[in-house]
Amino acid sequence: MTIPLTDLAGYADVVFDVAVPVLAGDRVLINAEIEHAPLARALTEAAYARGARYVDIWYFDPHAKRSRVQHADIATLSEVPFWLDVRNDELARYSGILVNIRGAVASDVLAGQDPLRAGLDRMPHLTSRQRLQLNNLVRWTIIPYATPEWARAVFGEPDQPRLWGHLRRILRLDEPDPRAAWHQRITELLSRAEELTRMRLDAVHLEGPGTDLTIGLLPDAQWTAARLQDVNGRVFQANLPTEEVFTTPDYRRVDGVVRATRPLSLDGTVIRDLEMVVADGVVTEVRASSGADVVRTHQATDPGAARLGELALVDGSSRVGESGVIYLETLLDENATCHLAWGAGLPPGVPAHLQSPDPAKLDAVGVNTSRVHVDFMVGGPDVTVTGLGPGGRTELLRNDVWQF
Repeated sequence: MTIPLTDLAGYADVVFDVAVPVLAGDRVLINAEIEHAPLARALTEAAYARGARYVDIWYFDPHAKRSRVQHADIATLSEVPFWLDVRNDELARYSGILVNIRGAVASDVLAGQDPLRAGLDRMPHLTSRQRLQLNNLVRWTIIPYATPEWARAVFGEPDQPRLWGHLRRILRLDEPDPRAAWHQRITELLSRAEELTRMRLDAVHLEGPGTDLTIGLLPDAQWTAARLQDVNGRVFQANLPTEEVFTTPDYRRVDGVVRATRPLSLDGTVIRDLEMVVADGVVTEVRASSGADVVRTHQATDPGAARLGELALVDGSSRVGESGVIYLETLLDENATCHLAWGAGLPPGVPAHLQSPDPAKLDAVGVNTSRVHVDFMVGGPDVTVTGLGPGGRTELLRNDVWQF
């Protein structure tokens, strides 16, 4: 049984009417894996029907990456073909649309490979794509698609319909009007972010099993949701599903220990039981039952890669969390529970008076800069989140329920 074409057509309508509305003449880039082809084709049909000028699909094959990691000269593993960067740079020139499809063909495809070599090959991550997204040079979004191998990783068997059943509800495609349902949910998240901004918090404290971490915030901390604007003022939704409100912390004021509450799939390796020690804003120790060396290599990319760039809060009303499934896909798992990210700070979470195109100026005020940005999950019913501000301590989340 495959995913019904009517479901994919309705999904494409949500993507191009809610997430990244297509305008006549738009260039559209779709990044996918080979098994994502049915959704990529539905998106192509919907984009052209809305007046797109050209739709370009890039299919990445993680099994080819495994061959590269296993056999290529180690000195070449960090290289990226220049034409892939040109593709992204051209999209920025035309202020186009970028759609990234997620859904692992094999979430642990690099299992058994040398972790140092695996950590050097970041494909399909591209710094040029990250630049487009961090600076909102285009309208961009990240969306999931159910594949048999992803289902196998999650359920132990390639039950694609079962996985799609979960995604269909999470994506609100089960609603009579999915587009209206998303507009309502996004409005709720933006309202929650406004409440947090008004609290003028100085720091946030996370406490739970293996976690005792204090995260300092920027002055006049700005909280928002994944509803953004590109450089031309056009609104878009950075990911579907979305259940988070987030801010960019002051990377210099992070101290303590933190334990991940879900596995993390990172560049073809699943990181399990991740624990980190942070002192004066820098990760000083990494432990994990598997994949620790991959994390260490990743965090050695540049000085900012071992510092925090995002704090996001998610409550128990998340449909992703309600499903009770660990998806081994960050797009889903980060919207199931609270999460942090090592690497680049997110510009939408930076107060306007601190924003700057100059990385040195950003660094001087505590906004982290890096070529990487990796989310990892730290929340759940056993983790209490407390805000520290002018009024003292205010519980924000307890037992996955908002306390204000």
